[in-house]
Amino acid sequence: MDTFFLIKYGEISLKGENRKVFIDRLKRNIKTRLKEFPVTITIRPGRFYLTAPEEYEESVRNTLLSTFGITGFSKALKVNKDMEFIQAAAISITKDMLEKGKGTVFKIDIRRTDKHFPYDSYGLACKLGDILRTEFPELTVNCTRPDWILNIEIRDAAYLYGDEEKGPGGLPVACAGRGLLLLSGGIDSPVAGYLMAKRGLSITALYFHTPPFTSDEVKEKVICLTQQLSRYIPRINLLIVPFTNTQLCIKEKAKQEEVTLLSRAAMMKIATMIAGDRHAGCLITGENLSQVASQTTESIRFTGSYAILPVFRPLIGFDKNEIVHIARQIGTYNTSILPFPDCCTLFAPPYPLIKPDFERMRRSFDALEMEPLLEEAAGNTELVTFTTRQTGL
Repeated sequence: MDTFFLIKYGEISLKGENRKVFIDRLKRNIKTRLKEFPVTITIRPGRFYLTAPEEYEESVRNTLLSTFGITGFSKALKVNKDMEFIQAAAISITKDMLEKGKGTVFKIDIRRTDKHFPYDSYGLACKLGDILRTEFPELTVNCTRPDWILNIEIRDAAYLYGDEEKGPGGLPVACAGRGLLLLSGGIDSPVAGYLMAKRGLSITALYFHTPPFTSDEVKEKVICLTQQLSRYIPRINLLIVPFTNTQLCIKEKAKQEEVTLLSRAAMMKIATMIAGDRHAGCLITGENLSQVASQTTESIRFTGSYAILPVFRPLIGFDKNEIVHIARQIGTYNTSILPFPDCCTLFAPPYPLIKPDFERMRRSFDALEMEPLLEEAAGNTELVTFTTRQTGL
């Protein structure tokens, strides 16, 4: 027996003449994530209809919960536009809601796009309400504060559903170009990647690895974070950059208080080099204003000056508690707090610059003459890919 899902999208419907591009991308994203399952998707104005064998219901549900572009979805019944069939479906859904303990106070919400249907919305709601209260005497109607809602849509057929689950919203991944996410292994950068993917960016993650100073446990931590993000970002890959030689050059030649800023500037420059090869149009960081010394206004100005591409910082004005809340929601928090320090922590000076002089820092960077090291690092990245099966879908 097949299970039928009614899927809603929100912001996409406002896209005017470009709407079809976004709708097609959302359909492809859902199909890609469910490619191992025999599902069919039909596009209708304002809705997707997805049909899948009953045994795959939970896999489909988990996918819809984490697919950007979906605002909500429901397991629904599709029946002929005949009162006998509509009545039977309404009784079936009401029985299910009562068995689930959803409550006895309900309302009926009707959307009727087929104006040739013999009942108007109010008349159909009244008729079905009387039938349901006769069938289930414990029911009462409250249109302002119901325990649950029986939704009915009269379109090419009649669609009825009770529970509606909330999707993540946003725009479909890959409808807004590609970005390169500087993934450190901390709490912030995975959240930054999640938020930019929610705005339609297709993302490749980039991690700077400094063995033997940073352990393989740190590397595995970042791989795990990327895999966790792959639940929301189809086809995300991870690039691991060998940063040891660059880091040692900075540590040996630079002033101690400048080490962190020079390291971050080098990362920005390497990321810009790699972005061109990966067809990325922007960089993404988890920077948060004044959270640490390297994220003051002056510090961000300097480190960002080595990125030719736009740098998106979606967390720049967030409170830390807000970031932690999102990290918990998307499942990256527990991995992010594993006690394996990255290179920024290991090489951090005891008294870093907070308000660096821009021109002085530029001169310090140029004096290191690191261009060959940066090119070597960019050219020796390791690619880690993730399959649909690995993501747990």
